[in-house]
Amino acid sequence: MIDEQIPKEEQHENPISRRYFLEIVGGGAIGVAATGGVILTAQFLSPNVLLEPSTKFKAGTIENYPPGSVTLNKEQKVFIVRAREGYLYAVSAVCTHLGCIVNWKPEEGTIACPCHGSKFDKEGNVLDGPAPRPLLRFAMMLDEQGQIIVDKGAIVGEEVILKV
Repeated sequence: MIDEQIPKEEQHENPISRRYFLEIVGGGAIGVAATGGVILTAQFLSPNVLLEPSTKFKAGTIENYPPGSVTLNKEQKVFIVRAREGYLYAVSAVCTHLGCIVNWKPEEGTIACPCHGSKFDKEGNVLDGPAPRPLLRFAMMLDEQGQIIVDKGAIVGEEVILKV
């Protein structure tokens, strides 16, 4: 065998061999996959809790609702109605047809759905339209400080009112 020497200008010194490079890339890919697997497993095992708002809310005092008024609480989507006879009740502002937010029409004395034309009276009964059921009515009570508490979790009938 003849030992030939390659001149120095033709010698290329690779600091990293091809095998070492592929080991690094493969190890990195395995590391990324393992880290992703651990993160997804941790997310799967941790509880996903959705905190829902309370069904009860304070609607203010009786003085906020003059006799004969229909007042919309936009945040809670509830009408607070104070009848001239001196009692209060709460009616849902969500149409029973497709869930649109209804509006009080004082000139007509009705609650009307802007989406599909359903009309309800002040008590929430259907007067006209495609709505299949009356608006929901919610339980009401007074707390120790005279604040009106509306419980949207307790659906009541027309006979349940808050006498003031």
